[in-house]
Order: sequence, then C-alpha cells, then structure tokens
Amino acid sequence: MNTIFSIASKKHSEMIDITAQLKSWVGENNIRDGILVVQSMHTTAGITVNENADPDVQSDMLMRLDEIYPWNHVQDKHVEGNTAAHLKTSTLGHAQTLIIENGDLVLGTWQGVYFCEFDGPRQRRLHAKVISC
Repeated sequence: MNTIFSIASKKHSEMIDITAQLKSWVGENNIRDGILVVQSMHTTAGITVNENADPDVQSDMLMRLDEIYPWNHVQDKHVEGNTAAHLKTSTLGHAQTLIIENGDLVLGTWQGVYFCEFDGPRQRRLHAKVISC
C-alpha cells in the first residue's frame, strides 16, 4: 500500500508537521501493523522526526542549519544557487522509517514527523509506503 501526498510550502525554509496526515492515512486504510517509509521526492527537501511540542525547536533547527550551510557562499559553483538546500537535505535525510502498531504510528511523547523545505516556496511530493508485517 502506498500513496503520494502533495505539500505546498509557503516559505523558503520551513518544517511542516505531517504527523496528522500520516496518521489519518494509516487509519483510513485500516493499516494495523507494519513499517511506514516516508520519502521526499526532492533533493532540496527532507524528512525528519523531532519535537512537536515547542515550535521554537523547529525555528532553532532552521537557524542552526542556516549557520552551518549559509545560502550564499562565494565558493559554491552549482548554477541554481541552492547548494545549501542540497546540503541540508543530505544532512537530515530524504526519508524516515516509522513503525505502525495497533493502527497507529509509534512515536515518542514529544515526537512529530516533519517535511523540511529548504528551497521554497514550492509544490512538493511525499511518497509513503507501508510494508505489512
């Protein structure tokens, strides 16, 4: 079982909480147990699992990634000018593997799943696939 989600980012860099979308899809499809692989279909947007209780965590992460990978670097050669977005995606990763148990995602108390936009705003695609157990 798999699907493609469309995500419209609104900012140049942002972390979009997709936890509710994923949980909803799992429930709508009566998926009881398995492995859910969530994958960004883009080289400048990633997926991560992180705290969803305090929005300052997301803004701090984006700020610190900007410090490590500044958007304008005089030695970047990539003609599109978005080398920083590629580096951020490679650092966080383009996919996450999640456990589904008893019809729900297995996440810690403070965890959420985030689509991480690093070169927006854009219309993006996210592929989700369940491997049944």
